[in-house]
Amino acid sequence: MRILIAEDEKDLNVVLKKRLEEESYSVDACFEGEEALDYIACTEYDVILLDIMMPKKSGLEVLRTLRRNDRKTPVILLTAKDSVEDRVTGLDAGADDYLVKPFAFEELLARIRVMLRKRSGQSSNLLRVGELTLDLGSYTVVREGRQISLSAKEFALLRYLMMNQGIILSRDQIEQHIWNYDYAGSSNMVDVYIRYLRKKIDDPFSEKLIHTVRGAGYVLREGSSQ
Repeated sequence: MRILIAEDEKDLNVVLKKRLEEESYSVDACFEGEEALDYIACTEYDVILLDIMMPKKSGLEVLRTLRRNDRKTPVILLTAKDSVEDRVTGLDAGADDYLVKPFAFEELLARIRVMLRKRSGQSSNLLRVGELTLDLGSYTVVREGRQISLSAKEFALLRYLMMNQGIILSRDQIEQHIWNYDYAGSSNMVDVYIRYLRKKIDDPFSEKLIHTVRGAGYVLREGSSQ
């Protein structure tokens, strides 16, 4: 899942990017509002973390632009202001949530998980397809009682597939949500990681869950490929 951080406090920006990447998120980061709009125009994000007080364009200006353009990406506002009026202004502008600085990183993670669950229609942190489960909170993957060890990128890919279970995802969609703008790898990296994932969650089991849809992409679901 891909996150944009727009935060002009450079130390906080760097720390958030590093720690979110450690949690298997793909992260882009910028320091001012106009740059944030440029990033958003070029790709689709799963969550945006938006500082209210930024140069050139404030977080509220960025947020209002998004909503005017019918961009429904979940937005969590980050701010040092904690008055009721400030919170109401942010929420009325279209924010989905609001965090007052300083905040605990664990709380930020929990709120990101809430945004992701809402967007994918999930009701809990436990994603399930057949006998395969993925826990968004503990980062554990289990199939038929067997715990499966995944790399950070494999986990990110499986999380994205499971949060879109039953939906055919193109290679471009997968690449945009799993890799950020810093990525400079080969053009077939999606296929490479699908193979890695299949070896771990499909090959040891009789029922295959990851299916190739010729000319369209991949889908994770129970049942044979069509």
